[in-house]
Amino acid sequence: MILITGAAGYIGSHFLSHFLEHSKEPVIALDDLSSGRRDFIPSQVPFHEVTLSDSAQVEKIFKDHPIRSIVHFAAFLSVEESVREPAKYYANNLVNTANLARVARMNGVREFIFSSTCAIYGNEGQGAVNESTEKKPITPYGWSKFLSEQALFGESELAHQASQEFKVASLRYFNVAGAHPNGKLGQAHAQLEPLVRRAAKAACGKIPSLEIFGTHYPTRDGTCIRDYIHVMDLASLHAEALSQLRSDSGNFAVNAGYGYGYTVREVIEQMKTVSGVNFSVNEAPERSGDIVEIYADTTEMKKRFPAWKPKYDSLREICESAYLWEKKLN
Repeated sequence: MILITGAAGYIGSHFLSHFLEHSKEPVIALDDLSSGRRDFIPSQVPFHEVTLSDSAQVEKIFKDHPIRSIVHFAAFLSVEESVREPAKYYANNLVNTANLARVARMNGVREFIFSSTCAIYGNEGQGAVNESTEKKPITPYGWSKFLSEQALFGESELAHQASQEFKVASLRYFNVAGAHPNGKLGQAHAQLEPLVRRAAKAACGKIPSLEIFGTHYPTRDGTCIRDYIHVMDLASLHAEALSQLRSDSGNFAVNAGYGYGYTVREVIEQMKTVSGVNFSVNEAPERSGDIVEIYADTTEMKKRFPAWKPKYDSLREICESAYLWEKKLN
C-alpha cells in the first residue's frame, strides 16, 4: 500500500492519476486541502483530510493501514511567500517532513519518494546543473527542501544502523508545467503563477497582460532560459523512482527535467500559437537574483532510469494542455 501526501495538489494529483492507471496496488490519499482540491481525488481512493502537523492523526493512519511506501508531495511552494514567512516554511516543509519520516520508519515503511527542487542549488546553477553542483539555497523555500533531503537521508542511515530498510529517493524538479491530457487535472493553486500558467491566463483574458522581466540577457533572444518538464512526465518519473527503490537500489537524488531550456519569449509565442490569442506583453526591468539560464543535466537521470521515456516532451504539448485547463478553470 502507498500513501500519497499532498495528493489533492498539482503534482500529487497527477501522480495519483498515473499510478491508478498503471498499478493495482492500493493507495491512500492525504491532503489538508489548504491549496489542493478535493475533486482531484477519485471517489474510490481512501482520503484523509489531515495536516501533517497533527501527529495523532498521522500516527493513526499508519496504525490503521499497512503502508509500505510514501510519495511525499505535501509542502508550501511559494518562493516569495517563504521570504515573507520563513518560519511557516520551515515548520511545514522541514519539520513535518522529518516527523513523517520518523513515524514512517517506526511503522515499517520501506520506501520514501521526496518532492524536491532545483532551488536547492541557488545561484550556483548556471547552464547545465548536475547533482553534484554545490547546494546554496537563497530562499527559505530552497533551504526547507534541502534540509528536508538531509533529514530524510539521515533517517535512512538510522534505519540502516538498526538493520531496518528505509530507502529514500529525492527528485529535484525544474520547472513543472502543463496539465493532464484528459482535461480534468491541472494547476489550480491561487498563489502559484509561474510563466506558463501566467501566459495561459493572459491567453484566457484572466489577466490584462504578461510581463517579461529582462530582455537584454546574453541568450538567443535576450530573455531568460528555463527547463520545463510536463507534469505527466514528472508523474511517471516518480513511478520509476519507486520501482528503483523497490529493487536493490540504495538512496539516490536526481534532477528532474528534460535537459534543455526555452526562453521566456519562446514560451509566450508558443502560448499565442496554441491559443490563437495575441495577448498583450509588456517588457519590464530585470529582477534581482534571476538566473540567466538553468537546465537539468540529465546524465544521472538517464543512467538511473534507462527505460524511462518522456511522452510529453514538447513546448507545444506543455502550453496547449496548460491553456485548455486554464480555459475551463473557474
